[in-house]
Amino acid sequence: MPYAQINGANIHYLDEGAGAETVVFSHGLLMSADMFAAQIEALKGSYRCIAFDHRGQGKSAVTESGYDMETLAEDAAGLIESLGVAPCHFVGLSMGGFVGMRLAARRPELLRSLTLIETSAEPEDKSNVPRYRLLNFIARWFGLRLVVGQVMPIMFGQTFLNDPDRRQDKALWRERLAANDRIGITRAVKGVVDRAGVAEEIGRIDMPVLIIVGEEDVATVPEHSEKMHRAIAGSSLVRIAGAGHSSTIETPQEVNRAIGQFLTGLSATAEAHSGPETAKPA
Repeated sequence: MPYAQINGANIHYLDEGAGAETVVFSHGLLMSADMFAAQIEALKGSYRCIAFDHRGQGKSAVTESGYDMETLAEDAAGLIESLGVAPCHFVGLSMGGFVGMRLAARRPELLRSLTLIETSAEPEDKSNVPRYRLLNFIARWFGLRLVVGQVMPIMFGQTFLNDPDRRQDKALWRERLAANDRIGITRAVKGVVDRAGVAEEIGRIDMPVLIIVGEEDVATVPEHSEKMHRAIAGSSLVRIAGAGHSSTIETPQEVNRAIGQFLTGLSATAEAHSGPETAKPA
C-alpha cells in the first residue's frame, strides 16, 4: 500500500494498471478509494489508475487540520505533482468533485479532463446543514454505528437499498461507513458542511468535462448537475436512472460506460488533430 507525504499528511493511494495516460480518482465523504474499484477494474487495461484517500478517511492519516476544500485541493495537486502524472484525467465524486472543480479552475495545467460525479458547485444546501451537524455530533461522541442507519439513505438511492439481490453489498458498505475513524471523519464532515461554493469559478474551466448524476441522488440533487452543465461550456451531462449518491457502487456498469466513452472520445479527437501535423511526405 503506497503512501505519499503531501502537505504534512500521510496520504494513502492505490496505483494500478498502465498506459500512456493516467486517471486519478477522488472519493466522496465517508468513503475511500475503494468506491472506485469497479472503475479501476474497467480502465486499468488502458490507463494508469490512481485512487487516493483524503486525509482523515480511508487509510490516510488523521491530521489536526486541513479538512477545508482548499487544502484538500492542494493535497490532490501535490499528489499529482509528486507522482509526475500531470496532466491527468481527474474523476471526482461528491467531495472529490469539490476538489476537482478547484483544480480545473485554478491549476488547469494539472488536468487533461475532468469528470464530476454526484457533486455541486454550490455551498451545502442550508436545509441539510442542521441534520448533518447533528449526525456529526453523535458520530463524534458516540460512534458512527449509531448514525449509519440514517446515513445509508443519504449515501445510496432507494433502488439499491430496496434490492434484495444487493444485500451483501449493502452490508459491506454499512460496515465500511461505520468503520471510519470518528475523529477524522467528523473533521471531514465539517469541512464539507462549511465549504464555500465555486459557482463563480467554474465558468472559466476550459477542458473536456463530463458530469454524471444519479436520478435518485438526494445529497446533491440532479439540479446541481444541471447548473454545472449550463455553466461549463462544452460539458456533457449523463443522468443515470436508479442511482443515488454513490453511483460508482450502485450502477457501476453505467458509470463505467459513461467514463469509458468520454475518455475514448478524447483519445479519438486527439488522434484526429495530431494526424495531419505528424504526417510526413513520401
